[in-house]
Amino acid sequence: MAFVSALLGRMVTDVDGQRVGAVKDVLAVVRGDVGHPEITALAVNRESSVFLVPVSDVAALVAPTIPLYKHTSDLTPYAPVENELWLARDILDKQIIDTDDMRVVRVNDLEMARVMNRFYITNVDIGTAGLLRRLGIGALSKLFQAHQAQRPSGMISWDNVELLPETGSMRLKVPSSSLSELHPADLAEIISDLSRADSTAVLQNLDIKTVADTLEAIEPDFQASLVENMADEKVADVLEEMAPDEAADLLAELPEDRSEDLLELMEPEQADDVRMLLKYPEDSAGGIMTTDYVIVNPEMTAAQVTQYLREEAADIENITYIYVVDDQGHLVGVFSLHNLVLAAPEKRVADFMDEHVVSCRITDEQDEVAQLISKYNLLAVPVVDDQERMTGIVTADDALDKVIPTAWKKRLPRLYH
Repeated sequence: MAFVSALLGRMVTDVDGQRVGAVKDVLAVVRGDVGHPEITALAVNRESSVFLVPVSDVAALVAPTIPLYKHTSDLTPYAPVENELWLARDILDKQIIDTDDMRVVRVNDLEMARVMNRFYITNVDIGTAGLLRRLGIGALSKLFQAHQAQRPSGMISWDNVELLPETGSMRLKVPSSSLSELHPADLAEIISDLSRADSTAVLQNLDIKTVADTLEAIEPDFQASLVENMADEKVADVLEEMAPDEAADLLAELPEDRSEDLLELMEPEQADDVRMLLKYPEDSAGGIMTTDYVIVNPEMTAAQVTQYLREEAADIENITYIYVVDDQGHLVGVFSLHNLVLAAPEKRVADFMDEHVVSCRITDEQDEVAQLISKYNLLAVPVVDDQERMTGIVTADDALDKVIPTAWKKRLPRLYH
C-alpha cells in the first residue's frame, strides 16, 4: 500500500541524480466519471519557491527518492486546473462526519493505488495506523495494523466522502435525506464537534425542519453563531419551525436589529408569540415558557377533544397534558392523554378533568418552577397571570436548565413530545 504521507518530505532528483527539492504537497484532480482523484503533480520546495512538477515527468512515484525523467533545466512547471486539490493542504487533518458511528473524525492519511501508469486516491485513512504513519513511526504503524487485523482498518473509501462546499473539509457522501434521518441530538453533537464553517455547511444541506430540530438541541449562543451567515429568509423559516421559547432564546442571542428583522419575516401569529416571550426576564417562568400547548372547553366531550386534537394539534409537540379553560381563558382544569383514552366518548371534560391544577406565575423564578416540577413529578407546568388566565407552559427540560447541565438536560426522556 502507498500513502500520500510517505511522499511528503521525500527528495526529488532529476535524471542525473541532482536534487530538485523536497515534496511539500501532492496535487490531484477528479476527472470525468472516475470519481477518484488522480495524482497530477508534486509541489516541490525548490530554493525559496514552490515548483509544481507534473507527474508525467516522474519516473517512480513510490520510491525512497523520487527520480524524474528530465534534467532540472528542462522542467516545465505544471499549471493547476480549476478545483485542483492540494492533498496535504486541503484534505489531511480535515474532518469527516462518520454517520455510522455518529461522530466527527480526522483524515490521518490518504491511500493511493496505481492503475496502469496513473495513481489515484482510493481510501481515506481515519485510523490510528494512519496517525502513527504521519508521525513517522512506520514500524509501529505496521505492528499496529497487524495487531488490528481482525478489526476495522479505519479506512473509508473515497467513493463515500466528499468535500464540504466552500470549506475544503470533508464529510461522508450521504444524501441530505440520510442526514435528516439522524436523531437531532446526534446531529447536534456532530455539529458541535465541527469547525464553525463546516457546521454551517452541514446545516445548509439540511431541510428546514431538521435544522430547527437540530438547533433546539444546541446552546443558544452557539445557535446564534451557526445562523450568523445564513440568509434571513431561511433563518425566519427555521424560527417558525422551532418551539416559540426556543426561537425566543435564539433571537435573544442575536443583535437587536437583526432579531427584529427576522421577526418581521416570520408569520405574524408566530412572531407575536415570540415577541411576548422576549418581554419577560430570561430566568422567569414567562421567559422560559412556550406558547405551544392544547386548551379545551370543559363542556366538550371526550370524542370532541379527540377529533380536535386530530384536526388542530398536529403541530403542537406537547400534548401529554391538555388544559381546560373557561370562556375568559381562566385555567380551571387539566387532564392527560391517559385520562382521555379511558374516558367514554360521550363523557364531558368537566366530568373527568382534575380541578386541582398545579401552576406557576409568569414572574416566578426558574428555580421555583424547577422545584415545583420536581415536587409534583410533572413533565410540564402551566403558567398563569395575576387573573389566573393561562399564558403558556414550562416544560421539564427548560425548568431544569439551571439545575442540570444542558448536555445532560437534552438527554432527558422527552415523553411529552
